[in-house]
Amino acid sequence: MAFVILVMFQYLEGTQHQARVELTYSDFLEAVDAGHVDEVTLRGQSLEGRFSDSGRLDLDLGEAEAFSTTRPDVESERLLERLESHGVRIAARPTDPALWQRLLAGVVPLLLMLALLFWFWNRMQERLTGGGGTFGMGRSRARLVEPQQSKVKLADVAGSENAKRDILEVIEFLKEPARFQALGARIPRGILMMGPPGTGKTLMARAVAGEAGVPFFSISGSEFIEMFVGVGASRVRDLFRQAKEKAPSVVFIDEIDSIGRTRGTGVGGGHDEREQTLNQILAELDGFEGHESVVVLAATNRPDVLDPALLRPGRFDRKVTLENPHRDAREAILKVHTRQMPLAADVDLARLAEITIGFSGADLANLANEAALLAGRRGRADLDWACFVDARDRVMLGEERDLGLSEAQRRVVAFHEAGHALLAHLLPHADRLEKVTILPRGRTLGVTAQVPDEERVNYSESWLHDRLTVMFGGRLAESIVFGELSSGAENDLEQATYLARRMVARWGMSERIGPVALSQGQEHAFLGREMTQLREHSEATAGLVDEEIRRLLGEMEARGRRLLEQHRVALDALAAALETRETLEGDQIREVLEAADAARLPVRA
Repeated sequence: MAFVILVMFQYLEGTQHQARVELTYSDFLEAVDAGHVDEVTLRGQSLEGRFSDSGRLDLDLGEAEAFSTTRPDVESERLLERLESHGVRIAARPTDPALWQRLLAGVVPLLLMLALLFWFWNRMQERLTGGGGTFGMGRSRARLVEPQQSKVKLADVAGSENAKRDILEVIEFLKEPARFQALGARIPRGILMMGPPGTGKTLMARAVAGEAGVPFFSISGSEFIEMFVGVGASRVRDLFRQAKEKAPSVVFIDEIDSIGRTRGTGVGGGHDEREQTLNQILAELDGFEGHESVVVLAATNRPDVLDPALLRPGRFDRKVTLENPHRDAREAILKVHTRQMPLAADVDLARLAEITIGFSGADLANLANEAALLAGRRGRADLDWACFVDARDRVMLGEERDLGLSEAQRRVVAFHEAGHALLAHLLPHADRLEKVTILPRGRTLGVTAQVPDEERVNYSESWLHDRLTVMFGGRLAESIVFGELSSGAENDLEQATYLARRMVARWGMSERIGPVALSQGQEHAFLGREMTQLREHSEATAGLVDEEIRRLLGEMEARGRRLLEQHRVALDALAAALETRETLEGDQIREVLEAADAARLPVRA
């Protein structure tokens, strides 16, 4: 609009200038002396005027009736006298800005005000109608994957057989909705996939759409939230409108806990925009008609903070739990991630699955990628077993650091790790030793790695006692050999205290406390973190818990000290071997200990 007005004014101004000619100042003076000038108008240094009728004809100027010129700065009084002597009428005008400048100053603020009013009107219409609005702010940011673009199948999701079984009937419904509807069946509208990070929740959702051959809408929960109130609800409406238009389809909302937290509580802070967005999601889940074949998948690793209204029947009424994979599942996942990699003959994926207990699917994918990067750096044409073992160590223990330790510090670290390793070797219920190194890795100066012989989902009291004793091994070895302690046992003490507190207050492993759970915080279901610090027992009971924790830790420390003092020769031999070789594998550790004290040490298979 502003451009049109400018063009119009320029056109009008141009038509006024068509009958005017530009004269030099000398020609102007000659025209004045010849009596051809009728009047002039002074405008600063600019000078405009009109020709007399006879002058226009004598000068042969055609249709031109007016002229303009610019006078020099020195011309002032002499020019006025000259004009008066020839009878020229003189007028003066103030110096005004150009037309386009006047137009810009007068019209643009009005246009900006109109544009702002139009934007507010558009926002109100957007909130009322659920549309995207002129600027598209309320439109859904979901990424649409068409069936022909979806390459992920259930075969690509290894190690989640239970979750696959729960999800298969949803795939069948999306393929043939009419068959289920004819029987009066109603597929779950929402399916909530819960589990720790990296267990394949997003991959499972993509596989559902890939197997069913339907459009797949993917969006993160945080993408609904905007600084303007009402935008999130508008985006929810637009997303579900698109999904219904392309039904049957799958809508996947990742990290739904970012908008689905319990309303009216202080957990994570209140946010009106978040609650409005959640309310709109609840309304959309209730608004599905029987013929609309839209399945909503959502993923979270924080199911305990979700609003109960989101989990009630008719909304997200089916829950699928994905856990870290067991040994066979890890082997299957490794096969998926290494099927495009050239593997050497010595690579044993079953053995690799055994030594990666606790790894998630994402960890295993990262492990395979790290092994490929190591093989490339080493100039190999394939991936051998050493690449995978070194990659496993990097993922589990951290990257090796170039940290220069003095001989004294190196000796302290060697005895510290030797203390851990010796107790792990001596105690009958401790996990098997995998590796010991005094090379700095990650944030540690040395590492003693243990790997259980089997998947452990339940912890016995004997195993927990041995675990606590091994944790004290490094601190005790420093105390026995050097007669003083160092700060290197900080993490060991933290883990030992945490484990002892759970044994006493949560698992009923104290005779004085008895079979009662004394929770001191609401622990997160998957992340293992305490969300709040609420205590539901008396101060006297809390003091008794603290006493029992100290007693248990003291007994385990005394037990470890006795063992290390009894096997001081083996401790010295193992520390010397670590100082020399820096890293010892499990078999090498056993050889050193057997050679040091074969008569007294029980050798474990």
